[in-house]
Amino acid sequence: MASEKNQIYHERQRLQFCLLHTLNNLFQQKDAFTRANLNSIAEKLVLDDPNKEIWTPFSLVFKPHHNSITGNYDINVLIAALEEKGKTVIWHDRRNGASAIDLDDGMLMGIVINVPVRRYAGLWKGRHWIALRKIDGVWYNLDSDLHAPHCFKDNGEVGEYLDYILNHDGQVLLVKNDRQ
Repeated sequence: MASEKNQIYHERQRLQFCLLHTLNNLFQQKDAFTRANLNSIAEKLVLDDPNKEIWTPFSLVFKPHHNSITGNYDINVLIAALEEKGKTVIWHDRRNGASAIDLDDGMLMGIVINVPVRRYAGLWKGRHWIALRKIDGVWYNLDSDLHAPHCFKDNGEVGEYLDYILNHDGQVLLVKNDRQ
């Protein structure tokens, strides 16, 4: 198993770039996306928005879809980035539970999770992006906060983890390959 883990690409958390790390971990490739890519996507979303926000001095840092200094990209950037790579994002309805997710679906590229987090002794509340991906028949938690990828023993354990996420205000997004 150790040699298998060496083959798994895993970026670690830096500032609030968890979406960037999540995407690169999901695609198993360094620089599948870069800060410049995601910033460009965020800026395009602003230009395409018919209800453009009014500019203020804070707009230089706190942009509608991300923080220009620390990252912290939103769901709109995630969806646009994945669509650029030919993926479809499906928001999983928490009422159905994890058992409704077919973890062996050949079209399922991976799973992106958004969870609430508390940092700095609970003074800062935010959300964190996490990627799950099946690699060589094994599901891995590629959370950038982990020191190394965590492998799940089987689909049942993945389902239990997803149910825990859903029951604790987390969001589960299924990333599917588009049909050719």
